[in-house]
Amino acid sequence: YQRRVHGGHMMRCVIDQNGNHVVQKCIERISPQNVGFIVQSFAGSVVQLAQHAYGCRVIQRILEYCACYEDVIAPILDEILENVQVLVCDQYGNYVVQHVLINGRATYQQAIVNRLWNDFLGLSQHKFASNVVEKMFQYGSLEQRNGMIAELLKTRPDGASTLQLMMKDQFANYVVQKILDNADENQRRQLVEHIKPHVQSLRRYTYGKHIITRIEKLGFSRQPHS
Repeated sequence: YQRRVHGGHMMRCVIDQNGNHVVQKCIERISPQNVGFIVQSFAGSVVQLAQHAYGCRVIQRILEYCACYEDVIAPILDEILENVQVLVCDQYGNYVVQHVLINGRATYQQAIVNRLWNDFLGLSQHKFASNVVEKMFQYGSLEQRNGMIAELLKTRPDGASTLQLMMKDQFANYVVQKILDNADENQRRQLVEHIKPHVQSLRRYTYGKHIITRIEKLGFSRQPHS
């Protein structure tokens, strides 16, 4: 198989409706340290493949099955990292970035969070990127997770906190829910204490009601303390 697809044929297989399944199966069956010829054929085209309906599946399989062989898949990881701001906003690319966060080592997980940190609110409000932000909190370092909590609670120039804006947004409210689910006890209590004063206004928003339901499921009263 290696001899037959080495060269220009690999890329055609990857973006083919049927061929991509064959390549995925090869990745699953070949020893991870021997998939280098596949990785090499993707050089300079990782972003293109990550944004393709079929190509993204192949990239995800490599990230899953070869996670322990970072030296083999480093070229793919590096291209993803260099273009992460573009990929997180893509309908297929965001899944590839999520796979790096789920399967990658801490160095790449933390590097992704650092690259995306400056647009925490904007990405949380994006249809595709919001899924990545959820994983950023789940797989980021403790320091990064604490930083995200601080960002949520920060008061903006208009007087509202980032948390207030996100709770009322159609996509960002899911990020808040996921953070509540994955936060430690101290982080969760900080968030809930900032949410409680806004419960009445949240009831007026469809997405805000999701937050009220979530904190109730977590065992917190919906009413603020008197």
